[in-house]
Amino acid sequence: MKPVKNIFFIITALFISPGVFAQRDSTQSTDNAQLKLGVYYNSHLNYYGRTDSFHSSGFFPLAELWFTKNIYINAAPVFVNNKTQNFKYAGTIATAGLQFRNENKFAGHFYVVKPFYQSHSELVQSALKWQAAVNLTWLNEFINFTAGGDLKFSDKTDYGATAGLDHIFREQLNSHTVLVVNPSAYAYAGTQQFTKTYLSKSAGFLLFPGSEQLVTESARKFSILSYELSVPVILGINKCQFLLTPAYTLPQNLITVENRPDLSERGKEMLYITLGAKIIL
Repeated sequence: MKPVKNIFFIITALFISPGVFAQRDSTQSTDNAQLKLGVYYNSHLNYYGRTDSFHSSGFFPLAELWFTKNIYINAAPVFVNNKTQNFKYAGTIATAGLQFRNENKFAGHFYVVKPFYQSHSELVQSALKWQAAVNLTWLNEFINFTAGGDLKFSDKTDYGATAGLDHIFREQLNSHTVLVVNPSAYAYAGTQQFTKTYLSKSAGFLLFPGSEQLVTESARKFSILSYELSVPVILGINKCQFLLTPAYTLPQNLITVENRPDLSERGKEMLYITLGAKIIL
């Protein structure tokens, strides 16, 4: 089997995963418009455990404009580091979203993502044209339950699904400082576009032998993509926020091509860390 160009989206998973998004602004809440500026670092770029061959890390400045506490737009330039390129600009990711909360029982998040990649970008997800997703979380004092779905559009359309559990620990350290810890466990599923090539042999007729030919067909499979355990930690001090998220991902159902590692998906169980800092202006 030969994988079709991977359209999966690393930046979406990094910035607006259900657990991190739900808690990242819990230290600040207002109905007024706000501008927020931040910087983030990811130690090992991956999409559900799938990586490039260079083990790239990433750096992402992020500018957010919140019109209210529920409606926002943001933009993040993407810079990639690995053994062949140092701090190389790969493109910019723009997002518009709406989050809501209903009497502390349900929380939701709907967002649309539009990437603007460089024409020569080597990122495997550069085929993505745009993405739309929604997540809904049932909140309670013991365990929060999240379910969601998404559509990824390129030359073809892929479908995704998310299910997860988390628990929020929030400690008001003093009048200016709050600490939020959010242990989480998530399962991610979705379709994967790929092609398969096989040898087809037609039956012979009387004294005439059959013929053989290679046949290539497109296929799409819906399956579990990965399981992930993470512990987002957010420290809010006045108008500044600091993020630390260690995460362990276990990729599933990697597409492999026999004797062709260059055409197979790369991935393995791994521990990676996201660091970030943000100021609210």
